[in-house]
Amino acid sequence: MNQILSKRAVAHSAGTVDLKLEVVVISVSDVDRAKRFYGDLGWRLDGDFVVGDEFRGVQFTPPGSPASIQFGKETPSAAPGSANRLYLVVSDIVAARAELLGRGVEVSEVFHRAGPGKPAVPGLDPERRSYFTYATFRDPDGNEWLLQEVTTRFPGRIDSNTTSFASASDLASALRRASAAHGEHEKRNGGQRDENWPDWYAEYMVAEQSGKALPL
Repeated sequence: MNQILSKRAVAHSAGTVDLKLEVVVISVSDVDRAKRFYGDLGWRLDGDFVVGDEFRGVQFTPPGSPASIQFGKETPSAAPGSANRLYLVVSDIVAARAELLGRGVEVSEVFHRAGPGKPAVPGLDPERRSYFTYATFRDPDGNEWLLQEVTTRFPGRIDSNTTSFASASDLASALRRASAAHGEHEKRNGGQRDENWPDWYAEYMVAEQSGKALPL
């Protein structure tokens, strides 16, 4: 028994227990107004829990996100609107921005950074690199959300043995990128049709998502 407990203690100290960030709490001044705003974004309403006159908790989940937000009464003492740079990762920032605008949200123009710590520059990253292109918007209280375009993860950022897509649109975007890359692959091989294209697509999409070297 002691050996079993010892092994469990080692596993815990090594950080092998999953710790999944599931909910971020934000402060708002008007719960009903915030509920309308996030509902109008198309986010999933998970619950509106009311306990007497003292407690109310509202939870929303962005499309394709494993994490949710909560707000309501009995939230932390932070001032409403004090949440800054809550990241929303998207595979196509142009499409994401257009959808938000279509829902009546004021969204900043797209901007990018030439490198870490460098000032923002208007427009898309010239090479459309992952992590470099952004846009922002705020909820009615001023809580700030930051859209960030990510198509290829840095090495070590995800489980290299697991490949998943948050939505059908994310999968479609990955297929389009694989298709474009495969076209270049066929050109390099004399323009002949690659009958094993499904295998090539699969290898490319898994490598892209896990940050591994892409096939040529």
